[in-house]
Amino acid sequence: MTTPNPQEVLQHLQQLEQVDTVQSASYREEAQDVLADSSVSLPWREAISDRLNQANHDLALHTVGNEDSY
Repeated sequence: MTTPNPQEVLQHLQQLEQVDTVQSASYREEAQDVLADSSVSLPWREAISDRLNQANHDLALHTVGNEDSY
């Protein structure tokens, strides 16, 4: 399996709020693949990690209601 292009992965992560749930999960999975690949440069992995972390935080804020526990 080849690792997706880091620049493309970062672009996909920028679109998470505009795509459906299935596509969002696919984009997150490809980001995890890039993060696990040590041949990808550290600056790319850091940028992808930062964006994925931000997106996951935003997802938690939008999907957890007042009466939900998280």
